[in-house]
Amino acid sequence: MAEKAASASGDLRSAASRAQDLITRGEYRINPVGTTLFVLLRSLDPLLQYSILAHGAGTALLHRVGLRTLPPGLPTHTGYPIIDNLGLSPYRLILLGMAVGSAFKHDIWAVAIGAEPMSPQVALVVSVFNTLVNSINSYAFLLSVSSASAQSTFPQPSLIVGSALYVTGILIELIAEVQRKRFKADPKNKGKPYTGGLWSFARHINYGAYTIWRAGYGTAAGGWALGILNGAFFFYNFVTRGVPLLNEYCEKRYGADWEAFKRQTKYALIPGIY
Repeated sequence: MAEKAASASGDLRSAASRAQDLITRGEYRINPVGTTLFVLLRSLDPLLQYSILAHGAGTALLHRVGLRTLPPGLPTHTGYPIIDNLGLSPYRLILLGMAVGSAFKHDIWAVAIGAEPMSPQVALVVSVFNTLVNSINSYAFLLSVSSASAQSTFPQPSLIVGSALYVTGILIELIAEVQRKRFKADPKNKGKPYTGGLWSFARHINYGAYTIWRAGYGTAAGGWALGILNGAFFFYNFVTRGVPLLNEYCEKRYGADWEAFKRQTKYALIPGIY
């Protein structure tokens, strides 16, 4: 029965491979409960990050184990009440912006780009994971021992580099997914893989871009070490799990077209690297 269902959806992978994948490949419908839960949880994340960055939520536990945190810093004055009333220093305001940007990007994907259904369980897991990573970044910034803001005067090199990586990665991920969405929306392209646009540089350019902006977020918050750790974690996860699972699906779904794409586009994740 499971094999028949997989065949009907277009996912011809083994049951073990399908079980490891968080996305139901080849099945194009919306799960309103899962999508709504995902959008709600991701939208709540910036509020949590704000409570950490502005009010030090949770830092009492850090103080109990002897860790020190940074003072609030001078608030930003831009002349725009919606920004100034947040009471955040320029550095903390940028980090909050990264949390808002990541939530906004994910919500756009869930509502307007992603075609496969998202179960409530997957929505919960993915949302909690992203909130956990963002919170680690926020606390890394607050801790005196790890904060990137302690390197030099504002704007710190890690903030500049991290912000550049963040903006570059999140824009590439969003643009690439919009390009593929438009291609798939044309009935003439049914059953064909998208190989143009940004995807001509790497077969899974969206995964590579996600790795880049995650590394940038970590760099801006906790400095070079945290940025490298974040980038290495997501790079390893995609290389060992994400890319092989999706590659197996595409091989079985697209056949010779996918093999031709692999010959044409040699990089799987990040152009010039892997």
